[in-house]
Amino acid sequence: MHKKKLYMKNFILLISALIFDTTSGFAQTNASNFWNPQPGNFKVKHAIEVESLVPMFFTGGYHFAAGYRYKKFRVRASIINGGTYDAEKAGINNSSPAFKRYYKTSPGLFFGYNLWRNLELYTYLELHTFEITQTNTGKKENMRSTDSGLAISYQFFIGRYFYVQPGLHLYVRGNGTLSFDGTEYRIPRTDFSPVIRLGVRLWRRYP
Repeated sequence: MHKKKLYMKNFILLISALIFDTTSGFAQTNASNFWNPQPGNFKVKHAIEVESLVPMFFTGGYHFAAGYRYKKFRVRASIINGGTYDAEKAGINNSSPAFKRYYKTSPGLFFGYNLWRNLELYTYLELHTFEITQTNTGKKENMRSTDSGLAISYQFFIGRYFYVQPGLHLYVRGNGTLSFDGTEYRIPRTDFSPVIRLGVRLWRRYP
């Protein structure tokens, strides 16, 4: 638990430092250049973006998302498969070391709003299918879960097209249990997880 808190603290400090560095750059110059194009990327009226939660590929899974932005609003659809990523460690309450929880192929729908520049607050609905594995027996069972929640993230653009988007996700779900030969698994009601996505703005139009 101590390592998890330390990781979260370092992640938040990194995001804060990046935001400070970005806003300092805006304050220093209004001239258009590669790192500070004018008009600003956040002033877009229409845009189509594709992105990926890249760490999923390192665990043998995948993640793809496509979104449309209109002014400050964005809607995005995604598909995720976590491979060997153990989502049980993200559980805030009732997470169990006796079980592992893996994302199987699942869709999601996201609705966002830009609070300030490229700082986005968004909510989502994800229809997850989890593979629950009992660690001492290797027995596996699937569990379906409708997850919703709230998240905040920031798009750090590299020029006009590419961006890195770190963020924090809070997932909330209803009760769910499975029985493994008399041993009960109870899925955590809440997950809290840092994320980082890489994206490309394929098309844009300014006012």
